[in-house]
Amino acid sequence: MWGRNRLQLASEAEGLQTLRHAPLELEQAVAVAGGILGGILFFVLIGITAYLLWRKFCCFLSYKKFISPVKTTNKNGLFQDQSTSEIQPKITSRSRSIPFIIPPTLQGRDWINLTNEEHIQDDRDPYMIPQSGPRSSFHSLAGAYVVGTINPELYKFPEDRSETDFPEGNIGRLWFSIEYEQESERLLVSLIKVRKLQPPADSCSPFVKIYLLPDERSYLQSKTKRKTLNPQFDENFVFQVSSRMLLQRTLKFLVYHVDKQKKHHLLGQVIFPLKNETLTDDNKVVIWRDLEKENLEPPSEYGDVQFSLSYNDYLGRLTVVVLRARGLKLQEESHAVSVYIKVSLMNHNKFIKSKKTAAVLGSPNPVYNETFSFKADQTELDTASLSLSVLQTTKGEKTHLLGRVVVGPFMYTRGKELEHWNEMISKPKELVKRWHTLCHSM
Repeated sequence: MWGRNRLQLASEAEGLQTLRHAPLELEQAVAVAGGILGGILFFVLIGITAYLLWRKFCCFLSYKKFISPVKTTNKNGLFQDQSTSEIQPKITSRSRSIPFIIPPTLQGRDWINLTNEEHIQDDRDPYMIPQSGPRSSFHSLAGAYVVGTINPELYKFPEDRSETDFPEGNIGRLWFSIEYEQESERLLVSLIKVRKLQPPADSCSPFVKIYLLPDERSYLQSKTKRKTLNPQFDENFVFQVSSRMLLQRTLKFLVYHVDKQKKHHLLGQVIFPLKNETLTDDNKVVIWRDLEKENLEPPSEYGDVQFSLSYNDYLGRLTVVVLRARGLKLQEESHAVSVYIKVSLMNHNKFIKSKKTAAVLGSPNPVYNETFSFKADQTELDTASLSLSVLQTTKGEKTHLLGRVVVGPFMYTRGKELEHWNEMISKPKELVKRWHTLCHSM
């Protein structure tokens, strides 16, 4: 009995000892599992870091290939191998240039004749299908041929120098825009600005009068800008004129200065014929013109004509620009009367060739702005002359001569006409402009 009790007590003690050691084994198992998981995560982080470094290194190598000269092993390539020493100076010498390259897919191809619709494939893999979707820029440029550079300076828009480049003796420049509404038959004129005015005093308070010639009795006027040589107007004006008469009209801008005594002083004018412009509803034309001094001398007995002469000794070409006439003595003041100017080239008083301007209706001060050219050898200038005849026509009646002027060498002319001819010869390829008095003689 006593022995059985001892065995029972021993077994109970062994069970208690087993229960005491069980938590220790569980803790050891958990520690081993945690170490394994930590090791796995550590190696994963090392792998990700290595992959990112490898990608960055590959991109750096691709960039070096792009900026460095590339050698090819293709025998049919468009460009031969070039060493680094041959190409590098060309790139560094034009640091502001942009490399112009040929993609690697064009290796060995006659790429000059390719069209935009043709798919480009590598000759070494005729079954290659172009990959779709985005591609790395470095990947697409790797192995490309550097064939030259593009200078960005050549592709810049030309600068607007109309406010900075003023010729010597300039008295001002005027900007305006014009537009014509066909349906309402309205001419829209926008007065934009004037720059570099030359007033008689230090201060200037300018304004502008706008005429639609041949009507010189009515005009539209801008606001006065106080104490400025560069007024900004931005004002709009409307003239009612039919489309049939539009091309016969001429815009005239007169720029005035108001002094302290409220007196008006004319600073300059701009004459702009509408016949050479294409005016539509959706075509707003912005224009600038240099101011001209108005001829303040009273017109002569039969009127005056203004024109420019120019001679190009290299081309052997004589150019005449018929600008305007003023103070003409019309036989009949009517809108049915038309006035035009005939320009004739003479040699030894023998007629060579003649050209005439378009007719302007019913105005004693017509504006033309038409250019004519004649073939004239430099050796013929001592015997050649130009005759400008102002002629009037009326419906159903014959032509009347209103006046005539001849310019040429000493053989035919004297005074202002001879001076104009000699100045033209002394200033080749330059337009020389002058007023001339009309004479009523054949």
